[in-house]
Amino acid sequence: MFGSSDAGQAQPPERATLRVGVASPIDTAPLRIAVAAGKFRQAGLNVQLVELGDSDGVEKLKAGQVDVTFGSDVSLFRAAGSGTALQLQGEAYTFGRTTIALVTLPGSDYTEPTAKKSPTIAVDSPDDIGALTARAVLGTAGVDKSKIQFVARPFGQMPAALQSGDADAALMVEPYITRAEKELGAQVLADGSTGATLDFPASGYAATGQFAAANPRTLTAFRNVLTQAQLAASDSAKIRDALPSFSDIDQTTAALISLGSYPTTLSATRLQRVADLMHSSGQLANRLDVAAMLPNAL
Repeated sequence: MFGSSDAGQAQPPERATLRVGVASPIDTAPLRIAVAAGKFRQAGLNVQLVELGDSDGVEKLKAGQVDVTFGSDVSLFRAAGSGTALQLQGEAYTFGRTTIALVTLPGSDYTEPTAKKSPTIAVDSPDDIGALTARAVLGTAGVDKSKIQFVARPFGQMPAALQSGDADAALMVEPYITRAEKELGAQVLADGSTGATLDFPASGYAATGQFAAANPRTLTAFRNVLTQAQLAASDSAKIRDALPSFSDIDQTTAALISLGSYPTTLSATRLQRVADLMHSSGQLANRLDVAAMLPNAL
């Protein structure tokens, strides 16, 4: 009974500063908006955003250079499948209609997914979500997945790969799809958000298991604010208005791009779809139990 008056008082986060690795502006828009608005400071956290660029966020986690990292779900699950202990902290983004797509240029002889038996597809990485999506979409259309060839190109260089003939189609995401349509008259060969990848989880945030065990209150505070930020993002106008302030996406492009959705919960069932597709396509040697990667409190 003694000290009971203090029992209901929440303890502060274990640390005042949290370094969060970020990349894709569209995926991470709610987080960036919340940081700029001081929402994390109100919860006792100083969130410092660390731009990852082309760096591997999980490697930065392991090196202690960031405390939480953004990453594609495929990259996070690939790391977990390779033995890296990760705890998921939130889902960032879910693909929607034509937010990820196979794209060709005008005059291309690749006019439908089955037009080529062994298509060469430009992807940003041969073992990330682009290749996974391309295999799923083309496989569903009837293409032999084992005959698909991939060439790795940064999204910004994909139109050049199409123009030079290095690729028959490119697996692009926004805003690159809209830019290619606007500047080059590009056409969508196949929407990537269909069939097995309809409304597919795209990305999320994770910490190492070791950091999560040592800083549960810090990460709970982070997740609580992130949830509110994701809720606010249901108003797509807020995302479109904010994008030019922290990316190279201009206002016109921001108004035109297709947007997916921003999940407000961590769903093991939803995320298991990604892990299972990775397993069935050979990207994971063994089936990954996503539920084991969620915080114990969830």
